[in-house]
Amino acid sequence: MSSPLDVVLCTQNLHKLEEFRALFPDWRVEPLAALDYPPEDGATYFDNALLKARFGRDVAPGRFVLADDSGIEFDALDGRPGVHTARWAEGEHVRRALAAVDGAATRGARYVCELVLLAPDGRELRGTGTLEGAIAEGPRGGAGFGFDPVFVPVGEQLTVAQLGDDWKTQHSHRALAARALRASF
Repeated sequence: MSSPLDVVLCTQNLHKLEEFRALFPDWRVEPLAALDYPPEDGATYFDNALLKARFGRDVAPGRFVLADDSGIEFDALDGRPGVHTARWAEGEHVRRALAAVDGAATRGARYVCELVLLAPDGRELRGTGTLEGAIAEGPRGGAGFGFDPVFVPVGEQLTVAQLGDDWKTQHSHRALAARALRASF
């Protein structure tokens, strides 16, 4: 039996750390020991994920380094905020999402995640995941974080926060990106 892959995750978000540990149960995922991260000023999710991964490689050379960039895109805002989600939401994810679709002809939205894994041998692997859905009339459920209390995936009646962490491990945008990343490994 081979030993688990030791991976450094470039995040300061403890929710994401736990989510990635669940998505990669056969890997040992530890947070990057860094206080200041570079600004996420790329034009795409991939640009931002790669920027964080390269920063992580500089901090933890010779290690597998995993980074993500993710966001939400609202149809009512022509796909915004996208890569600017964290700055746009400013910790008020639910309130901002409800305001974004208030009075709009559509409540459609999608979660997008881009993962980049840098291997010690120089390989750059990536995986992308998109979860289509809509914004609920109001928050429901206690699991998850961010927009999860108001995001209803296509084919579901419940919000991601109601569906829970086990559901997210199988179906979320990060789960889809993780599967795509594994397929490229």
